[in-house]
Amino acid sequence: MENHLGHKKHERSEDGDNVRNGYSSKTLKTSLGEVPIRVPRDRQSTFEPQIIKKHQRDVSSIEGKVLAMYARGMSQRDIAATIEDIYGFQMSHEQISTITGCVMEEVEAWRNRPL
Repeated sequence: MENHLGHKKHERSEDGDNVRNGYSSKTLKTSLGEVPIRVPRDRQSTFEPQIIKKHQRDVSSIEGKVLAMYARGMSQRDIAATIEDIYGFQMSHEQISTITGCVMEEVEAWRNRPL
């Protein structure tokens, strides 16, 4: 929002036309359940969220991203922090564990395969 408006939170803009206008709440649907998020908005409604677009409510592909991060060696806590940094919502460590646990049987089979 700072980049979009050109000033930091609680600062006055030079032109004063467009300022922050709180947040709107919405619920994202994932394959593991629903996650509430808050999306910032501005007075003139010109802010376009980049990660979760306006009116987008289904981010079930997030599980694929979690698995990709796990496959690259990230811990569950690192994955949770990255998801929060990038997407702006929190995933519990239990949710991440459930996602990664779905593939653990396949991972173990691959590790124990005959060479």
